[in-house]
Amino acid sequence: MVTDWEWDDTLFSGTVAYYERGRLPYAPGLADALAEALRPDGAGRLIDVGCGPGTIALSLAHLFGEVVGVDPDRGMIAEAGRRAVGRAVGERTRWVRARAEDLPAGLGTFAVATFGQSFHWMDRDLVAATVRDMLQPGGALVHISDLKTEDRTLDGLPYPAVPYGAVDDLVKRYLGPVRRAGRGVLPQGTPGGEAEVFARAGFSGPRRLVVPGGQALERTFDDVVAWVFSMSFAAPHLFDGRRDDFEGDLRRLLREASPAGRFSERGPSTEVFVWRKDPAGH
Repeated sequence: MVTDWEWDDTLFSGTVAYYERGRLPYAPGLADALAEALRPDGAGRLIDVGCGPGTIALSLAHLFGEVVGVDPDRGMIAEAGRRAVGRAVGERTRWVRARAEDLPAGLGTFAVATFGQSFHWMDRDLVAATVRDMLQPGGALVHISDLKTEDRTLDGLPYPAVPYGAVDDLVKRYLGPVRRAGRGVLPQGTPGGEAEVFARAGFSGPRRLVVPGGQALERTFDDVVAWVFSMSFAAPHLFDGRRDDFEGDLRRLLREASPAGRFSERGPSTEVFVWRKDPAGH
């Protein structure tokens, strides 16, 4: 990591209840784009590392014979299991509560490993090397994130933008100017430079895909509140008895920004990097 921060099990404590409503979706064509890039045969195994409530794993479950999701948060694993049953894929999915650093954890080998906006929380060199050993020869490691460089204008949409800057200022008023993360802080934010990490671990590539977003979204006050509480830097437990006060101030801020009670937003594009293990297994 870029600081002395150490992971602890409160990092996403209490956030899972807000995920489905609050988090913006990946680009709607993501599963099709990955099917085209990976050409799975329907019988292989996928491991989703840092799976959260199963967002990526469940969207790809139809492409694999078995999907294994790994996450250290008890609530996330329980929610992923519930969603799997609701989508009638419970028999082809398995949810393991463990840190990525605990792998391989006797889970076997896989055709594909995915990381959906989770890799930055891990001991990255250790996890990349371990996952490479868990992949079959020629297997793929897929790193997935929102595209950070696009300008998502709201031209033609009916409502104002979510006042993200003002929300961030409000969070800092309550939790301090330095980004919170579990029991610690991240003065420099989370690390980047994933390409160097995967190259050091012996992967080749990457192949880059951008799956276009841009779909018009309508967000209510409840949606935005859920987004805030779904984030590690504003997890409900961090407010230490002041959560209701914070939510009241947040809702007042949102009402001032949009008296109509609605915000417009465009869904982000999704950036994907596909890395490969040597087909010879070296």
